[in-house]
Amino acid sequence: MDRRRLLASLAASFAAVATGSAFANTNAAAPSRTAKPKARRNAVGGSWPRTVAAPVQRPGTIVVSINKRMLYLTRGDGTALAWPVAVGRSGMSWKGETRIVSKHVRPDWQAPSSIRGGRGPGPIIPGGAPNNPMGERALVLEKHEIAIHGTSPSMRGSIGSASSAGCIRMLNEHVVDLYERVRVGTPVISIA
Repeated sequence: MDRRRLLASLAASFAAVATGSAFANTNAAAPSRTAKPKARRNAVGGSWPRTVAAPVQRPGTIVVSINKRMLYLTRGDGTALAWPVAVGRSGMSWKGETRIVSKHVRPDWQAPSSIRGGRGPGPIIPGGAPNNPMGERALVLEKHEIAIHGTSPSMRGSIGSASSAGCIRMLNEHVVDLYERVRVGTPVISIA
C-alpha cells in the first residue's frame, strides 16, 4: 500500500471513530468539497423542546431557520426553546418578518391557491380528520395562506425536511406545546 493510500485509510478510520461509524468504508473516495449535505430528515429523536442559545435577542419571538429546519421561541435570558420542523420546499419557503394573526384548534383545511394552480377552491377537509394536514393546532401568519401547524399521521416523517407548500409543519405534540406558549401578535421571523 503506498503512502497516500495508507494516509487516506487512516484518515477514514479516524473519521469513522469520530462520527461513531465503526464500519466506515476505508476504500471509499473522499467526499467532494462541493457536494451538498443530505437533507436532515426525521429530526425528532429525544425530548423536545430543547433549550439552546437564541438565534436573535428579541424575547418572545418565533424564529424559523430554513437551513436548520428548526423553530425557536426566544426567551429573555438569551436562550430559546427549539423544535424540529418541516419548511417550504424549494421555491416555496419564505424569509422575512410577520406575526401570528389567529390561533386555531383542529382547523379545517383547504388546499392553498399555490397548490390549486388557478383551479376552484377544492374540497375542505374537516378539522380532526386523520387526513387533515393541519393537525391539532394552527398559528396563522399575516403572510397569505401560511401557518405554523401540526401534521397528519402520514406526514410525521416529513419533519426535518423541506417539503411543505410554505407552511411551517410541526409534530402535533410540539405545535400544541408552542400554541400554549404564544399569543396573537407574536412576531415570527424566517431566516436562512
